[in-house]
Amino acid sequence: MADAVPLLKTVADGLAFHTVDELKKLLNLLPIQPSGTRKAELIDAISTQLTGKSLKTLWKSLDDIQQAAVAEAVHNTHGHHDGEAFLAKYGQAPDWGSRDTYSYAREPSKLRLFFLSTGMYSRVVYLPVEMQAELKAYVPKPKALALDRSDQPPEELTVERRYYDFERRTLIQETVEVPITAYETERLAQQELAAVLRLVHLGRVSVSDKTYMPTKATLKAIAEVLPGGDYYAEADDPETDQNRPPSDPIGAIKPFAWPMLLQAAKLVTLEGKKLKLTKAGQKALTADPAKTIQSIWKKWLKTTLLDELRRVDSIKGQTGKGKRGLTAVSSRRGEIATALTQCPVGQWVLFKDLERFLIASHQTFTVSRNPENLYISEPGYGNLYDTVGVWSILEGSYLRCLLFEYAATLGLLDIAFVPPYDAPGGDWQSFWGADDLSFLSRYDGLTAFRLTPLGAFCLELTPDYDAPEITADTTLRVLPNLDIVLMGAPLQPAERLMMDTFTLQTSDAVWKLDRDQALKATAEGHDLKAFQTFLTEASADALPQPVKQFFKDCLSRSTSLQDRGLARLIECKEASLATLIANDSRTKKYCYLAGDRHLVMPTDQETRFRSGLRKLGYSLPLS
Repeated sequence: MADAVPLLKTVADGLAFHTVDELKKLLNLLPIQPSGTRKAELIDAISTQLTGKSLKTLWKSLDDIQQAAVAEAVHNTHGHHDGEAFLAKYGQAPDWGSRDTYSYAREPSKLRLFFLSTGMYSRVVYLPVEMQAELKAYVPKPKALALDRSDQPPEELTVERRYYDFERRTLIQETVEVPITAYETERLAQQELAAVLRLVHLGRVSVSDKTYMPTKATLKAIAEVLPGGDYYAEADDPETDQNRPPSDPIGAIKPFAWPMLLQAAKLVTLEGKKLKLTKAGQKALTADPAKTIQSIWKKWLKTTLLDELRRVDSIKGQTGKGKRGLTAVSSRRGEIATALTQCPVGQWVLFKDLERFLIASHQTFTVSRNPENLYISEPGYGNLYDTVGVWSILEGSYLRCLLFEYAATLGLLDIAFVPPYDAPGGDWQSFWGADDLSFLSRYDGLTAFRLTPLGAFCLELTPDYDAPEITADTTLRVLPNLDIVLMGAPLQPAERLMMDTFTLQTSDAVWKLDRDQALKATAEGHDLKAFQTFLTEASADALPQPVKQFFKDCLSRSTSLQDRGLARLIECKEASLATLIANDSRTKKYCYLAGDRHLVMPTDQETRFRSGLRKLGYSLPLS
């Protein structure tokens, strides 16, 4: 019924919805005695105190948080008290009064004299319009909403562990400090983009032809070529730690994200079950990686290739009835992208502070219109309908996945995290069957993030991007005999892919420049100039003259021939006829003389060629 109440115009309008007992309790908060006990008399007595000097005196008697609630309603929310947003902004709810254990005997606070509704304890409350106009004259504007930030991420997270030790038959409870991993992504993302594109070019990336998700073999292959590896290494697997309870495997994050991102950006296409570079993907191999990543991010915001909620395996029902209630992913992503534009560049923000900021600034989004069709473990006991904490379960899980698996993988965000099984427990743990889960999602450990300059560029906060200087740890010595000898740190996975593509490995630390191998690579679309640039930058000395000549010769040989497309070979009965057709103004644009009696006609010019032939007085039979 409260939802049907219009915005209250007068104090009397609001008081009219209260019972006599409720009005008497409100009157006891005022320094007056009623002239009568009838409802109309009580309303009149209270109303006279909620105006002029009496109202100002009453407002001054409120505590700071209560005054903030009034200020928000007067200046920001058109008289309505938004409890969820207020709690998110101020960290506590205002004092509305006291109640006994069973909520039967309730005593209102003075704040109830300002906010009126269909009942004294209704969740939907309003500040009457006439009261708003008067309060606006002296109630200061509330503090501006700000997103907390810091120069450094937290170093440790205090975790309460509680589990049952079956061997000792006892419940274990312990408090531990878990170190937080700070992970910088900006430079790595640009290197990983090139590495994964090259892996696709080599035909080593396979996905399902139904779900378009990478296969297990592909996840492993991609993880091996990522310079930074995945966020969680095998050493983080709890099964390798004998001092902690067993937990579910975390699973791949970056190796899963990259094939999905490339498909969404149409840099790759599916042929059979393998991904193949499109023309845009081939150009991306040598293009500015920052601009490519910006394009990938923009296209990911709109793609329907994947709903990130699908990556939260513990939430069931997404492919059944629950699917029909899911909201458009582009709308959710758009809200989150807008929120990221309000984050400071180069400073750390706690994930929980971002959640509070979204709620307090009314920038929330909805994952499902029918959460009752989604559940954890068991639909009869674990459905998410009208449950306290649904935001943290659905929207919170979705937000973590988008930031962790996609924004961070692309280098938009640096992130700080702990293993998900060490993350503080959430509202999901109260669900039936949740005791069997080590975590709700593999992204639960996301603790903080930092918007990078690359992220600011992708979000169009800055028009240009200055890439950080990349220092190569690898040192190579390129010899006049065309040998390449590794002298320093081992090759990065992407560098090894490039060496394997263009050279022949002759020993553990020696490769050989080979013309046949180089020409084969260029014929497959690999950029020989990019390889030459890599060798120049990684070489301890200037490239020897024989090596420079090698590249000059290979580049010349690889560009001396051009594929102009398909053509048909036409044989003429006489050489004079071939010469006539090849030189006549009506046909010469559409064919070339090949020998004495043959013509070559590009297939895309066939219609024009046949038309010219007929004007010349000849025809070409259909083959």
